[in-house]
Amino acid sequence: MSDNNLHIAVIGSGGSAMAAALKATERGARVTLIERGTIGGTCVNTGCVPSKIMIRAAHIAHLRRESPFDGGLSAQAPVVDRSRLLAQQQGRVEELRESKYQNILNDNAAITVLKGEARFVDERTLTVTLNAGGEQTVRFDQAFIGTGARPAEPPVPGLAETPYLTSTSALDLDYIPERLVVIGASVVAIELAQAFARLGSQVSILARSRVLSQEDPAVGEAVEAAFRREGIEVLKQTQASEVSHDGRLFTLQTNNGPLQAEQLLVASGRTPNTENLNLEAIGVATERGAIRIDKHLQTTAPGIYAAGDCTDQPQFVYVAAAGGSRAAINMTGGDASLDLSAMPAVIFTDPQVATVGLAEADAEAQGYDTDSRTLTLDNVPRALVNFDTGGFIKIVAERESGRLLGVQAVAGEAGELIQTAVMALRARMTVNDIADELFPYLTMVEGLKLCAQTFTKDVTQLSCCAG
Repeated sequence: MSDNNLHIAVIGSGGSAMAAALKATERGARVTLIERGTIGGTCVNTGCVPSKIMIRAAHIAHLRRESPFDGGLSAQAPVVDRSRLLAQQQGRVEELRESKYQNILNDNAAITVLKGEARFVDERTLTVTLNAGGEQTVRFDQAFIGTGARPAEPPVPGLAETPYLTSTSALDLDYIPERLVVIGASVVAIELAQAFARLGSQVSILARSRVLSQEDPAVGEAVEAAFRREGIEVLKQTQASEVSHDGRLFTLQTNNGPLQAEQLLVASGRTPNTENLNLEAIGVATERGAIRIDKHLQTTAPGIYAAGDCTDQPQFVYVAAAGGSRAAINMTGGDASLDLSAMPAVIFTDPQVATVGLAEADAEAQGYDTDSRTLTLDNVPRALVNFDTGGFIKIVAERESGRLLGVQAVAGEAGELIQTAVMALRARMTVNDIADELFPYLTMVEGLKLCAQTFTKDVTQLSCCAG
């Protein structure tokens, strides 16, 4: 525990910064929190929360239009009032921002909030250009950087001169465009592409290589197949060489021919918000703008810590928050590190994609002799009764020991089952351990047990709930 004289400067107010500020005050420090924009950062304001609301609304719209039970349940295309959906979405965003960020800051007497942009003067001094005018000097004992990231702009000729959408502005759009082109085929791009398609847009995705190129190829293929079934066009190995806008339509020149659309969404990466901090002056190393940190969340400058999307960590808000909390422990005299060896990841498409640990190719690249099994969902009773069997669960194990190395799942509720795999990975369980566990019948997570059983038996020859 620190003494009450320790003063920590926290730059930012998103997931990592709030976690750092709250943990630091819990351990006895005083905090000055500096935020140049809206309190709460990306997740609550322009990322996780509004996007998942839009995705859920789109899912409901899709089910009203089409479901596996249309033979016995009437279906009808819904009327989409985007302006009212947007009002509902933003209302929940504002509610969560107030309750989970602003009110907590207001009620914590150990935190002083400054609205403005911070810049390091030296290793223990910041200058804050206040939004209300003027400057304020902040001297500190330790500092934490949690400034997040923003959508990146790819260097496509003509793009910067057009009114293209980013993930931020797309979530604020108050109508559904008739035709939408999406540049990018990773997480944000495909989540929003499917949401807009289900709300009524005709969507084309431009993938520089393939869908979800960082994942096991089978994952991207399963998502692409689902998209094609819904009428979403996926153009692989396709890049835009020029973009223009005539005041009404976007025109993209690509290696697969020209495309035109009412709106263009660019979701091909994010850029860390670090360029205005003067990090080079205090010896904080960056790589392509991302702050380099060690396992204790410390930068290359002693006493300066960082976490979240402005660093070289994976860009997930729960990773950011965990990093911020552990950094605060270290800034206040403790010893904490962040173990990402069993980090879950979820993509909120339909079907969802959820992963943890190593994919087969990654495991083999690290020198493991692997044994893998893939279970298609037509072998999972829950998927069968849902009449929704598109997807799979794959388990990667070490061949000799049977120890779990990784899980990849593409399923309607993959995000809900992956945490069981996380716990199994952390516990160093084997596939036999998982196969012998009790799993509730008619749940999707039972698919993990069934997949583990395929290492030693033919699950098609088991009764429904055979152990």
